[in-house]
Amino acid sequence: MKESLILKETFETEPSVIYNAWLDSESHSKMTGGAAQCSKVVGDSHSAWDGYIWGKNVELITNKKIVQTWRTSEFDEKDEDSILTIEFVEKSEGKTELTLTHTSIPVGQTQYKQGWIEYYFDPMKDFFRK
Repeated sequence: MKESLILKETFETEPSVIYNAWLDSESHSKMTGGAAQCSKVVGDSHSAWDGYIWGKNVELITNKKIVQTWRTSEFDEKDEDSILTIEFVEKSEGKTELTLTHTSIPVGQTQYKQGWIEYYFDPMKDFFRK
């Protein structure tokens, strides 16, 4: 059985700001601290953290939802891509609740939960506070 995880975090900015930063190469790189190549086009490729992560955009609903295939250099060649779904809900006072759902992770690769927190959520909190 594949691994999966769901994480929620609230950020001090509007959904449009996070949505656009996630899909913009320069902003994604600044937001996380790792080089990224991104696109706002369904079917286009993306990569992050200096090529450690890569995949394709599957579904994009402006300022509401991003669905991407996702894999890392730790996946075995025979592993299928995992699926990353990011949903944005606007909260009061210009805040956004982000729900990250990561499914179809290869068995035993549970390190991604902590990775999302350390390499995405923590630096994003600082980035969007500015």
